[in-house]
Amino acid sequence: VQLQASGGGLVQAGDSLRISCAVSGRLYSSSAIGWFRQAPGKEREFVAAIRWNDPRTYYTDSVKGRFTIAKDNAKNTVFLQMNNLKPEDTAVYYCAADMPFRGPYLKGDYWGQGTQVTVSS
Repeated sequence: VQLQASGGGLVQAGDSLRISCAVSGRLYSSSAIGWFRQAPGKEREFVAAIRWNDPRTYYTDSVKGRFTIAKDNAKNTVFLQMNNLKPEDTAVYYCAADMPFRGPYLKGDYWGQGTQVTVSS
């Protein structure tokens, strides 16, 4: 499985941004795809995940109500829509996959490269 993240950028606080993760290779029905992020000087943290074969989603508390994870199975792509961004959301965002997924957080069996999201105040 290969994961390719894209869509990061520089935005202002309160803005929205959508990042994408293109998935290639075979995913099992028990898989899940999602995102981690790592801010400078901090440990990598789980952000959100979605099961590949059903619509169940999982979020860390700090992004609930602001971020939405979605997928397009036909295009093998997972999206993270980030609204009302805050400076503390600034981080490198990494796409990851679990096969199988045991929930509620990804552990990261497979990783893509990161994409930088910077939120200015």
